[in-house]
Amino acid sequence: MVGTLLTGDERNAALKIDRAVVKSLPLFDKMSDDDLDALLSRATSRRVAPGEAVFEQGRPATNFYLLLHGRLKVTQVTEDGQQIIVRVVHPGDLFGFARALQRTDYPGTAIAAADSVTLCWATDLWPSFVEHNPRLAVSAMQTIGQRLEEAHTRIREMSTEEVERRVAHAVLRLTKTAGRKEGEGIRIDFPISRQDIAEMTGTTLHTVSRILSAWEAKGLVEGGRQKLLICDLAGLALLADTPKE
Repeated sequence: MVGTLLTGDERNAALKIDRAVVKSLPLFDKMSDDDLDALLSRATSRRVAPGEAVFEQGRPATNFYLLLHGRLKVTQVTEDGQQIIVRVVHPGDLFGFARALQRTDYPGTAIAAADSVTLCWATDLWPSFVEHNPRLAVSAMQTIGQRLEEAHTRIREMSTEEVERRVAHAVLRLTKTAGRKEGEGIRIDFPISRQDIAEMTGTTLHTVSRILSAWEAKGLVEGGRQKLLICDLAGLALLADTPKE
């Protein structure tokens, strides 16, 4: 729970973070206490309520961030006005580092999908941040590479695959990054709507609703209000990998 991460008055916008919580993340587990304290001394922390934006597309990139707890959806609005979800941010992920992308503005909007806690540093600190923390620089590069690979995969899927397979691939990716074992199935462990899945796959809410209803009838998934339980992972994987005749 978020309450176990925080010390001090949790109602304040700025929250004092327990160093042990940060050091438990793989990104910081080999950092000395002194180095970590120096890093945290230049950071601010914030609780972000579901539906609240950490930053918005097109606004000046004044900060970069680390997600400590929760989940975020990064959305973009295309030139034709369509909103798409380009990334889900998970605990321990760096995000919003536009400076590393040679940008002065944020390319998307980061919105809390669940109660979340972030750490934030001023963008001007980015060069010093990566110079003195090689693992963080490597993590940033890996994140950029992963985002490029995901973008290429999604472009390929949208260009070559029919909608049901695209939706299946999107759900399978979520089970790998945000799946939690529950009974005989796997629960996506943050609130996710059918509209979210539509925005991840470049299709419509009506189409996703039709597909998920059909999957429920086959016993592949169980839905609910902003909930998704995968009941038959093998069956869903088979559907994702088998094109229709």
